Amino acid sequence: MKTITEVAESFGVSTRTIRYYEQIGLLAPDRSEGNQRLYSNAELAKLKLIFRGKRYGFSLDDIKEMVLLFDKDRTGRKQLEVTVEYGKRRIGEIDRKIRELKEMKAEMEELLEEFTEKLDITKGE
Repeated sequence: MKTITEVAESFGVSTRTIRYYEQIGLLAPDRSEGNQRLYSNAELAKLKLIFRGKRYGFSLDDIKEMVLLFDKDRTGRKQLEVTVEYGKRRIGEIDRKIRELKEMKAEMEELLEEFTEKLDITKGE
């Protein structure tokens, strides 16, 4: 069992972030006799999934659904099914964003070339 300070340090986040995840129902730490939050290995595993989900751009609502599904279905099957579905959707979003960025880059390169030519012409006058 780890304290909130130990958990925050190990994940490189603030204790406020961890308390927020508890507040929105993503985490449910145990409590010591002195009412100090204590995090089990299961809660630490949830935190790993939360941070991985955030890294991949999932919303907290999506992450919450994926993380909490294991509590409802201990086989993990439903969690995997939903994670695969959300993963495919996220990859589609990333592909669209890549296309948009490539188009933007091409437009900017075209403008840069045009502006560079105009600048060269003005230097020659």
